[in-house]
Amino acid sequence: MTKKKPGTESLKKVVIDAILDKKGNDVVSLDLRKIKDTPSDFFIITHGDSSTQVRAIYHSVMVEAQKNGFDPYHAEGMKNSEWVVIDFVDVVVHIFYRDKRDFYCLEELWNDAKLNRHNGSKDK
Repeated sequence: MTKKKPGTESLKKVVIDAILDKKGNDVVSLDLRKIKDTPSDFFIITHGDSSTQVRAIYHSVMVEAQKNGFDPYHAEGMKNSEWVVIDFVDVVVHIFYRDKRDFYCLEELWNDAKLNRHNGSKDK
């Protein structure tokens, strides 16, 4: 049985909405809770078409998360803005520059996770 941690679903929604506000491309969430020994409950993955957009998505996620009481455990990758990771422990956000996302294919590496696509309208 999967345990629901308080705030995880709320954090996931805040992050996805923040990404969509900055027009993040192909936003997906991977539910890792039913997979043994995973680093997190959810991965949220998106990409930007420029380093400026990657940085804008990063800043949007950070501001909105902190505004809602969620502080990241760790963040890295802003120097090159090709693969930015924001680790909230239960939710890990991956913001890629398009070609890096195609190269690393996280969705394929974690293809046993349940994948949800999030379109341009605010998800519930």
